[in-house]
Amino acid sequence: MENRVPKIQIISIGFLIVGNLIGAGILALPINTGLAGFLPSLLGLLVTSAAMYYSSLILSREAVDRKEPTFNYPSLYRNYLGKGGEWVAVVANLIILYGLLTAYLTGITSIIGNLFSLSVPPVYLMLGFFVVVSAISMADIGKIQKYIAVLVAVKCAAFVFIVFMAGGHIKSQNLSHVSWPLFTCGIPILVTAFHFHNIIPAVCETLRWDRKLIARTMLLGMALGFLMNATWLMVGIGVLPLDNSPVGLVTAYTKNLPATIPLAKIIGSETFLVITMFFAMIAITTAYLANGMGLIGFMDDLTSHHLKKNSPLLSRALAFGPPLIIALVYPDIFLKAIDFAGGFGIVTLFGILPGIIALRKASSRREKSLAVAMLLLFGAFFLLETAQEMGMLKISPDTEYWQVKR
Repeated sequence: MENRVPKIQIISIGFLIVGNLIGAGILALPINTGLAGFLPSLLGLLVTSAAMYYSSLILSREAVDRKEPTFNYPSLYRNYLGKGGEWVAVVANLIILYGLLTAYLTGITSIIGNLFSLSVPPVYLMLGFFVVVSAISMADIGKIQKYIAVLVAVKCAAFVFIVFMAGGHIKSQNLSHVSWPLFTCGIPILVTAFHFHNIIPAVCETLRWDRKLIARTMLLGMALGFLMNATWLMVGIGVLPLDNSPVGLVTAYTKNLPATIPLAKIIGSETFLVITMFFAMIAITTAYLANGMGLIGFMDDLTSHHLKKNSPLLSRALAFGPPLIIALVYPDIFLKAIDFAGGFGIVTLFGILPGIIALRKASSRREKSLAVAMLLLFGAFFLLETAQEMGMLKISPDTEYWQVKR
């Protein structure tokens, strides 16, 4: 009985997972996936969530087997794939964390700048947000987690309000649009929408290494996340027209805008504007805090074990310096930064590499089939994103066909 996990703790872990899922990725979700239409987006959401849940099971089992308080993914992959696997994991994790922090910095600036006519230059808004939230990220983890839990609850309440207000503006003809060739535009966002894997070691330790309880809790958190993401997709795609008007999906896609910006403009309510602004800021702030803390821990480990320098100042400079520089140089990179983090970092670290572990440890035909399917799926995601980034595959939201450069 002493090892029994209190129900309140299980619920709090479930909400922590939801809080990680409903971050800045949800702001980009209807824009990138909406080009393909609601049905392809919903099916993609279902397949991606199942694949990401499967990878979370693989990684949670590894964490439970080791029961290490300092469990980290580069060391895990070194055990299976050697030094090369470790460095692939290091690079992938840097892509994820740097890409997401860059997206948060550019996203918050874009939201404030587009929704409010402020005389303050955008660069000062970005620097102000960066200084405040980065400083909080360096505070005591226990204190931060308590505030994050409160913010997640407020974020969920704001989400319900936004959906309620925007629901009356949904048009059925917008939801009937289907363009499967444009589905590939949303793959990195779909993967990012179900990324919470950095906190899996903490989840396992909090739930006292109980495999069944961990699996159920993660499933509960991901199910709630799926419901919120699917609802948001319906609202975003149903309200925003698929055209290049100032409030159209094509315009938002080409200008790298979060979904809350055209939604607030098309609904035209001051109350909705304030609530969407509030929701976006909380979503980005909680995501920044969670990933900022993860990046600090990752850099502490990297500088002490690989660079042989135990310097908190150096690790924090390496953690927050590069994302700020990238955001300052490319202030309109919100969607592209999430694409890069999801299409390369998350797909590799939490898709392909766990698939290799599953294949190596498979003891039945069913397990091998699942592992192979997972590797094929995430491998295809990686190749598609590579082709797009290298210009080998050009996809235009104004057309409904593939244009392959020769």
